[in-house]
Amino acid sequence: MRELALAFLRLGVTAFGGPAAHIAMMEDEFVRRRAWLSREQFLDLVGAAGLIPGPNSTEVAIYIGYRRAGWRGLLIAGVCFILPAFLMVTAIAWSYVHFGRLPTVAGALYGIKAVIIAVIAQALAALAGSALKSLWLLALGAAAASASALGVSPILVLLVAGIAGACGRAARNSGTHASLVFMPGAFHASPAAAPGLAKLFAVFLKMGAIVFGSGYVLLAFLRADLVEHGHWLTESQLMDAVSVGQFTPGPVFTTATFIGYLVAGLPGAVVATVGIFLPSFLLVAASGPLIPRLRGSPIAGGFLDGVNVASLALMAVVGVQLGRAAIVDVPTALIAACSAVAMLRWRVNTAWLVLVGGLAGGVLSWLH
Repeated sequence: MRELALAFLRLGVTAFGGPAAHIAMMEDEFVRRRAWLSREQFLDLVGAAGLIPGPNSTEVAIYIGYRRAGWRGLLIAGVCFILPAFLMVTAIAWSYVHFGRLPTVAGALYGIKAVIIAVIAQALAALAGSALKSLWLLALGAAAASASALGVSPILVLLVAGIAGACGRAARNSGTHASLVFMPGAFHASPAAAPGLAKLFAVFLKMGAIVFGSGYVLLAFLRADLVEHGHWLTESQLMDAVSVGQFTPGPVFTTATFIGYLVAGLPGAVVATVGIFLPSFLLVAASGPLIPRLRGSPIAGGFLDGVNVASLALMAVVGVQLGRAAIVDVPTALIAACSAVAMLRWRVNTAWLVLVGGLAGGVLSWLH
C-alpha cells in the first residue's frame, strides 16, 4: 500500500500535460518499470476508462489501484493521484482570491510541454505492438484517427471501433458461442434545490457522472451551469479556473477545486472536488471486476481490441495536436529529442525529465 501511495503521489506532482500525457507516464511507470501490468492489460484499462464518464487518466489510475490491491488500492491510487493537484489548486485559488491574479508559470511550461511530447511518443511506440495485432486492427486504428482528426466525438469513435472489433472477431470465430458483458452506464444527478454546499456538490456530481474525458468538454458544461444559469462565475473567472486546471499537474478536472473555492472557500473546494471525482470511483468499482471477464469472452475481447486501438489512435491525434503547440522552436525540439533518448536509452524516470524540462524552460525564457 505504501508503494502504491508513493507511486501515485509522485505522479500527481509531476503529471503535466493532460490525460494523454498522464496515461503515457503511467505506462512508463507501471508497465515498463514495475511490470505490474502487461501492455495488453494496461490497454484494456485505458479502453474501459474511455467508455465511462469522468476524467480518463484518473480512472486509469483508479483501475490500476484496483488491479494491484483491490478496494483499498482503488481508493489509495485515486486519492493519491488527485491530492497533490487539489492542494496546489486550492493554494492558487487562495492567492487568486486575495491578490486577484494567477501566478506566472509560462517559462517552466515552455520546457515541460516539450518533455511531455517525448513521453507520449514513447508510450505510443510501446503500446502499438500490443494494440495493432493484425492488419484489420491497423486499418481500424487509422480510421479512428481520421475520424478523431475530423472532429468526431471521442466516445462515438470508441464505441464504433469496439463494435467493429467485435464484429471482426465474430466473423473469424463464426459458430463459436460467446457472450458480451456490457459496461454499466452513467447515473444522472440533478442539482439540489437547497442553496450552498449541497447544491455545489450536486452540480459537480452531475458533471462527474455525465462528462466524458476531456477538460474542454467540461468547459462547455461549466459555462452553461455556472456562468449562464447559476451566475456563480464571470466568463473571466471561468477561463482563469480552466487555465489553472491546465497548468497544474494531475487531473484537469481539479478546475472544480478552483471554482469551489471561489464560490464557498475551502469547504466549497472540498465539496466540488469530491462531487466531480466520486462518480469515477463508483464506476470503476462497478466495472473493474468485469474487465478480465470481458477479455475472456471472444466477442467481448474483440470489442476491447477495437476500443484499445481506437484509444491509441485518439492518443496519437492528441499527441500531434499538443506537439504543434509545444515544439515551437529549436530549443523545444532539442528538449523533446533529449528526453526521448533519455527514456529509451537510459530509462530515466519521467518525474526527473519533467523537473529538468521545467528548469531548462525557465532558464531559456529568462535568457530571452
